[in-house]
Amino acid sequence: MTAKVESERLVLRLWFLLHRTRDALRSCEDKIFDKYGLTTEHYAVLSVMKLLDGRVRLVDLARWLERSPNSVSMIVDRMVKAGLVRRVRDKSDRRVVHVVFTNKGENALKPATMAGWEFIQEILSPLSYEDRHTLARLLETLKYRAVGYLNPGTDIEEMKKDDITSRPDLMERLCQYISASTTEDKSSP
Repeated sequence: MTAKVESERLVLRLWFLLHRTRDALRSCEDKIFDKYGLTTEHYAVLSVMKLLDGRVRLVDLARWLERSPNSVSMIVDRMVKAGLVRRVRDKSDRRVVHVVFTNKGENALKPATMAGWEFIQEILSPLSYEDRHTLARLLETLKYRAVGYLNPGTDIEEMKKDDITSRPDLMERLCQYISASTTEDKSSP
């Protein structure tokens, strides 16, 4: 087999593995979050809301979830119908709409977070600390390459600065929330 054929096979193998891994992880998340009355999309919205202190504009949700405002609005519509969140108009600027937790949404988030965290730890357990760093670096390279393809002319370096994984303050808050969720669950009767 020639080096070119071998290289092409490797590229195809990687591409299929990326897609199949993403699909398998998504199916696992769907199964986990369904136990708490959530879809994976619902969980993503609720966790971003928690990370950003619970009162969030739709445009901010869309930016953090890397989705269009229209698609996030449709997800939020379904979440309102499910009783997980409410839409609240800003008192100082009636054009601005915030999404806020309901008790049902906030109560579903903690146990779903704990279950999701256990799943993450289980899935990544075969990888060493060094392997995890390598995988993160490689996935970031591919992600920003794809973002650049979708948004020609975008300043990728500027985008990286605003990415959640590049924000130690937000990562720390997320870790604290996960830690608090898992600690509270273990101390419950």
